[in-house]
Amino acid sequence: MRQFRVLVNGNEYKVGIEELSDQGGSPAAVKPAPQRTATPAPEAKAPQPAKAAAPSTSKGEVSGNIIAAMPGTILDIKVNVGDTITRGQTLIILEAMKMENEIMASSDGTVQEILIAKGASVNSGDLLMVLS
Repeated sequence: MRQFRVLVNGNEYKVGIEELSDQGGSPAAVKPAPQRTATPAPEAKAPQPAKAAAPSTSKGEVSGNIIAAMPGTILDIKVNVGDTITRGQTLIILEAMKMENEIMASSDGTVQEILIAKGASVNSGDLLMVLS
């Protein structure tokens, strides 16, 4: 019987496999179930930095940025520069893979700058809007 270590979806299993002979002999006892041992979860990758530097506010804090999570086309921009926004408010409609995705505000604030236009193609990681 040969022992192997198998990883499935980050979980480690020890499996015993017996080689059968061509002579029709019956196999020896087989283990009823593989043993499962805990393995640490893979570490999350660090987030990629924004392609453009975030402007700072008068308090020296970095203002909020809206960054494209996926490549697509801008179908609609629901706010204008200077608008006061609330957390969860839809800011942009982004079409990606034939689906309309609502990009929402993660916090309350004000729209400082809009860096895209309707119909524009964007890539993952592109800076779309600056909030404060």
